[in-house]
Order: sequence, then C-alpha cells, then structure tokens
Amino acid sequence: MKESVISKLKVLAESAKYDVSCASSGTTRRGKDGHIGSATGWGICHSFTADGRCVSLLKIMLTNHCIYDCAYCINRRSNDVPRATFTPDELVELTLEFYRRNYIEGLFLSSGVIRDPDYTMERMVKVVRELRTTHRYNGYIHMKSIPGASEGLVREAGLYADRLSVNIEIPREENLKMLAPDKDHASVYQPMRYIHQGFLESTEDRKKFRKAPKWAPAGQSTQMIVGATPETDNEILRLSTKLYNVQGMKRVYFSAFVPVNSYDRRLPMLGSPPLVRENRLYQADWLMRFYGFGAGEIVDDAYPNLDLEIDPKLAWALRHPEKFPVDLNRADYEMILRVPGIGVKSAQLIVAARRHSRITGATLKKIGVVLKKAQYFITCGEISEGIAPKNGIIGDLHPDLVRKVLTQKRPTSRRAQSPDQTTLIFPD
Repeated sequence: MKESVISKLKVLAESAKYDVSCASSGTTRRGKDGHIGSATGWGICHSFTADGRCVSLLKIMLTNHCIYDCAYCINRRSNDVPRATFTPDELVELTLEFYRRNYIEGLFLSSGVIRDPDYTMERMVKVVRELRTTHRYNGYIHMKSIPGASEGLVREAGLYADRLSVNIEIPREENLKMLAPDKDHASVYQPMRYIHQGFLESTEDRKKFRKAPKWAPAGQSTQMIVGATPETDNEILRLSTKLYNVQGMKRVYFSAFVPVNSYDRRLPMLGSPPLVRENRLYQADWLMRFYGFGAGEIVDDAYPNLDLEIDPKLAWALRHPEKFPVDLNRADYEMILRVPGIGVKSAQLIVAARRHSRITGATLKKIGVVLKKAQYFITCGEISEGIAPKNGIIGDLHPDLVRKVLTQKRPTSRRAQSPDQTTLIFPD
C-alpha cells in the first residue's frame, strides 16, 4: 500500500471518530459466488454480537477539509489541523485491501464538505458505486448523506449503501444557527425525506416484484450532540419520537459533547463529556422503542430532565406508586414490562409460564428477573412473604425509601472490581 495512502488514513480515521451513528446494520445479505464480503444481521461496528463475536468496519472520511465553520467540530475550516483528501479510487482500494486482510467487514463513509454538498456527495457515491459494481463488494456499507445534497444523488446512494444517515447535530434550530451559521434544519430534513421516501418506495416495489432491487435496506439513522446547548432531555426525546414516527428513523444516536474547540466562547466549558446523561438518553430511547413508553411518560414539563442517579424506568415507577404492586399472575404483558427489573424476554417468559402454573419467587429466579429491583413493585405467590422486606412496602409503596435502598452504595470486593465484570447499559 502506498505511503501517501497510509498518511491520509492516519489523518482521516482520526477525524471520523466523533461520529457515533454507525452501529447496527440491520440488513442481511449473505455471500454470493463471484462476490467478496457479506453483510449479515448481526450489526456492523466495533461491537459484540450476541454470541460474543466482534464485528468491525473501516470508519473513514473522504476528506476532512470543510467549507463550514461549526463551533463543535474538530474539522471546522478555521482549525489548524492536519488535512487530507482521498481520491475515490484510493478509498476503494483501501477498503478492499483491508477486507482482504481480514481487518474489516464493512465500511462507514463520511466526509467534510468541499466546494458544495453535491460535489462532495458525488465523490462519495462514486466510492460506493465502484465497490458494488466494479469490484462486486457484497459487504456492509453505511454512507453519510451530505445536508443539502440533491435528490438524484441521495437516490443513487441508496442503490449501493445498506444504510444512509444525516446528522441533525443540535436539536433546536436557533442553537444550531448559533454554533453552525452555515447550516439549518431544512438542509438536514430534506435528505431525510428523500431517504425515507426511497425506502418506502423500495418496500412497495418488492411486494409487487420479488426481484426488485433493495434500496438502503437498513434504513437511516441520525445523531444529536448532547450538552453543547441548553436543550432539555424532554426536547431531545420528543424530537427523537418525531424522527422515528415521521422520518422512519431506524436509530437516533446521542453523542456526549466533547469540547474539542475549548477556545470558542459559544461552547460550554465542560471538564468532561456528559457521559451519564448520554447513557440515560439511550436508556430512555430503549424504553420508547421496545417497552411501549412514550416520551411524555419518561420526561415532561414537571420533570424535563432525566434523573442521572437512577435509570428512566425506575424513575417512572417511583413517580407512579399508584400503578404498583403488579400481580404477575394477572397483569397484562404491557404492565409487566413496566416493572423495574423485568426486561422484554423475562416478561414474555412470565406470560408463557403462567399458562401452566402460578408464578412464584422461584419461577422468577429461574427466568432471570432482577429481584433486587422487582421485589418492591410486584406480588405473586409467596413473593410478598419471602422475598420482599417485612415492612409492608409491597402493599404500601414508599418511593423515597425504595430509592434510598436501591441507590445506596455497597462496598465492592476485589473480585467485583475485576475487568471481566461488565455493566449493563439498558434498563430492565
């Protein structure tokens, strides 16, 4: 591989690291005779699959030159940073070489904006087109759509990429205009609509014609920066809901603000990124997508921000003691899902198991319910006699006491501090 390409790789891989909206491919395309690579349903990113397998992709920018001067971006035009630009042919060769060496299983391609959005988008489309048509590359490709790009280029990109994305960055437009004077939400929402419409049309075509080509089969995603501007979690989650419902978004990613341009006085002076808040937003997003919660139930005008001390599901339960305890032998599936400590799989097993026998504490332990949390919010069989505290907390829930018990820190042993221990991100 040429030395010049290696030098560019060092610069452009570093420049791409702040974009987090590249996980989970959501598409299945198995290997074919005469093609190289495959994209399976595990998801593509530096992540671990359910069977412990790590999947990886080349996360790279076409160029980090940019005509915009966004306050939060390391690649802003006024920054004095090393710059580089791949030619489309160089990036195609790099991707294929990394795949052949088993370094990667897919490509995540983004770019700064050079000249204008269409010029940049055209060069990115050329990369993915060459990979698919000339080199018959069959692996996963996630391509960023450039805000303001024309419909024709977005439509062509969807013919070759598995997933397209365009980042909304800042939730409120007036704050976006303050930090990124050259951008507006209209230029972001426009390609989002193109992508959503193309996906819907492709879905309808495939219902009529079995061999109709797939168009961006993994849909689209977006990213919002958290902590750079004063939006509340209420605003962020309501916008996420709108993006899921109106734009057909597959995923909304949250990126804790990293002060890479600390000299810019428009930005807050943070000692460290708000990672706990980012984690809570992901937990809330999980509840909306898989647990049937609405954004207005998790946050509202009275509670505009997520509780950083406890997860959103537990916070909701403590704010609604009238809903508990839940009788696991009688309650419907939707209500069982809302019990802290009970996840989707556990709720499904509870509903299935009670068809044959009554649910007891022993049953819950076999299923894998997190009784440390759930015991305060449920009743079934001997659960209120044997597992729950003897102070009537099941029948007369005291939210402040439950919160105190569940948040008190316990001394950890050396074994508990082992690097092999993992922390669950999503709430049960």
